[in-house]
Amino acid sequence: QVQLVESGGGLVQAGGSLRLSCAASGRTFSTYAVAWFRQAPGKEREFVAAVTWSGSSTYYANSMQGRFTISRDNAKNTVYLQMNSLKPEDTAVYYCAAGFPTSQTMGVMRGYEFWGQGTQVTVSS
Repeated sequence: QVQLVESGGGLVQAGGSLRLSCAASGRTFSTYAVAWFRQAPGKEREFVAAVTWSGSSTYYANSMQGRFTISRDNAKNTVYLQMNSLKPEDTAVYYCAAGFPTSQTMGVMRGYEFWGQGTQVTVSS
């Protein structure tokens, strides 16, 4: 079992930055791939970024490439999402998720077994 707790969300102006954290419990966390998804009001949850268990490979949704950076510190059982050049359309609840996705499911919800409760990110114009 893995329990995930997101933090670092808040209100920021367009063009600003935030760093989200996903803290995990469980001694086996370092074996899981971890992803960030987001869900805006009235929209489906969408993939943002993912990192493999070792941190050696990362994956991004096209719209986040170059602005967002995912990383992990397995010694701290924490995954981070650095978000720069934020836009109002980035406003959403951001969720982290852990699991053992395949290459085909790295960017889809069914690739992940454990989910956090989410943290709200609001970007004002």
